[in-house]
Amino acid sequence: MSGHEVPSLLLDDEQKMLSRTARELIRERAPAARLRAFRDTGDPVGFSGELWREMADLGWIGLQIPEAYGGMGLGFFDLCVVLEQSGRELMPEPFVSTLLLGTQALLLGGSEAQRKSLLPGVASGEIVLSIGYDEPSAPPGMPRPAVAVERSGDRFELSGERAQVLDAHVADRIMVLAATSEGGSTLFLVDPARAEVSVTRQHRMDGLNAAIVRLERLRVGADDIVGVLDGGASLLESVLDRASVGLAAQMLGASEQAFADTLAYLKEREQFDVPIGSFQALQHRAVSVFTEIALTRSAVLAAARAIDEKPAEVPRLASLAKSIASETFLLSAKEAIQMHGGIGVTDEHDIGFYFKRAHAAYMTFGTPSQHRQRWAELHDY
Repeated sequence: MSGHEVPSLLLDDEQKMLSRTARELIRERAPAARLRAFRDTGDPVGFSGELWREMADLGWIGLQIPEAYGGMGLGFFDLCVVLEQSGRELMPEPFVSTLLLGTQALLLGGSEAQRKSLLPGVASGEIVLSIGYDEPSAPPGMPRPAVAVERSGDRFELSGERAQVLDAHVADRIMVLAATSEGGSTLFLVDPARAEVSVTRQHRMDGLNAAIVRLERLRVGADDIVGVLDGGASLLESVLDRASVGLAAQMLGASEQAFADTLAYLKEREQFDVPIGSFQALQHRAVSVFTEIALTRSAVLAAARAIDEKPAEVPRLASLAKSIASETFLLSAKEAIQMHGGIGVTDEHDIGFYFKRAHAAYMTFGTPSQHRQRWAELHDY
């Protein structure tokens, strides 16, 4: 951090109240055990639309959206306060697809007409957005245009597919990255209801929802471009930085909850007539997890604050936060499984969901090694 101003990592009174309120509602209405019910019943949506709209009524979904588009007009830091609490219970609601991908793309590069058309619906919980940028063979976090484009003036014809498009099976609009020149790519706004678009739902191990999106000679116009022609890669990089920070906030919350559940188990599980939490070896392991979570909180809050106050610092802090949060969440989940013992690997126990989500989040938006390399390059190492 040498040479850089240290951002404030403290929550003000309103943010503390927001955190408490979100935690209470989510713990009561959205426990992690819901993932089992969504999976076992084959729920066609995979999350609660009713709860999503209720959170929208509370203003949480539109926290960062400007007031001119029906939001609260607060900052990304405020959004991360809610994201952290959503992560504690591994909520499958479309936080990542809609708020961290689609909304950020519109805020950073959308036209005024696109913002007016879509952001009020996002803020009210009525519109779900997503971005399709990964092809099936692409390394995680490394977007490669796999959608072919034929251009005629200001009209474009798109053909190809994108895999693992989060919440695409219920999305109202999907932004698709496509190659529009030899070295350039562009984000196009696509209506999945069009006949030339097919959406095949995928089932992920971590409880989130995704789909394969196929385009067959879909015709779009210049008004459907998000950002500028051939500027999709640059725009997407900025979007993924914000998404990485938001996902890191969710991973922070999930790490905290997995650790809290493990501590509770160490206090109640007895062996040799004493709680296993009295064993020094387990105490040492718990302290290691606690320390890593504390360090992660600092990195995540610094990155979230930078998005609102220090845009130039976002790339390096986003990579720092994503790298540390990924490793901390995986450590917390692994240690939770180990310290729960045999019950931890059964499907009946919720701790296994944290382990699965940790592995998926580890790969999402770039692995820790990819982000460490980027961080080093940004610091001229």
